[in-house]
Amino acid sequence: MSSVIVDIRNLEREFKMGDETVKALNDVSFTINAGEFITIMGSSGSGKTTLLNILGCLDKPTKGEYFLDGTNVSKLSKTELARFRNKKLGFVFQSYNLLPRTSAIENVELPLLYNPEISAKQRKEKAMKALEAVKLTHRTHYLPSQLSGGQQQRVAIARALINDPVLILADEATGNLDSRTSYEIMMLVQELNDVQGKTIVFVTHELDIASFSKRTITLKDGKIIKDNINSNVRNARKVLEGLPLISEPSIAAK
Repeated sequence: MSSVIVDIRNLEREFKMGDETVKALNDVSFTINAGEFITIMGSSGSGKTTLLNILGCLDKPTKGEYFLDGTNVSKLSKTELARFRNKKLGFVFQSYNLLPRTSAIENVELPLLYNPEISAKQRKEKAMKALEAVKLTHRTHYLPSQLSGGQQQRVAIARALINDPVLILADEATGNLDSRTSYEIMMLVQELNDVQGKTIVFVTHELDIASFSKRTITLKDGKIIKDNINSNVRNARKVLEGLPLISEPSIAAK
């Protein structure tokens, strides 16, 4: 039986806008089991960004409880939250968030930089292993400016993997990429989920991207309006194989 990684109970998040109180999240409850690949969808103002911030331990709920890997995150102090976040979570952003003057492997090493329990040699080994997982060992010492958008996102995914997190959170991770490169990233995400058993939450507004996940949670006006198991999960590798050939080899082929 799969263990519960995320347990959200009656979550609410309110913001003060002058004299008005806005409920960004309203009585949201759900669980995520180890090894799930979930997409969270919703239009602008639906609450998906607020939910992602809470899942990522970047914000706290006004009411309700959030248990991550058995720990009640809602009760942690800011310092405890920062340490917990660095240990338990991996983040992938739409804009990659790579340091421009730092090589690919050095960018991947960053989450371990201030961990006194890990030596420089161990850090380098872990970074190489993470780059190997995203098939980018041939670009180890390249700067972000020397990499394509898809390759930069692979570096970002490797950085998210280096701590062996219990949960990977991806925020519109294909938003800056063309269709072919987006499918290459989704192929990688599916491999991380299917082969390595990584638990992944992927926020997107694209139905096309959501079709590659195993479950989709849809938000509207701060509430969950749908929570569906995807019975017909698309295979990103097969979708890529069905695309017309291009003159230059794709990232997946390099």
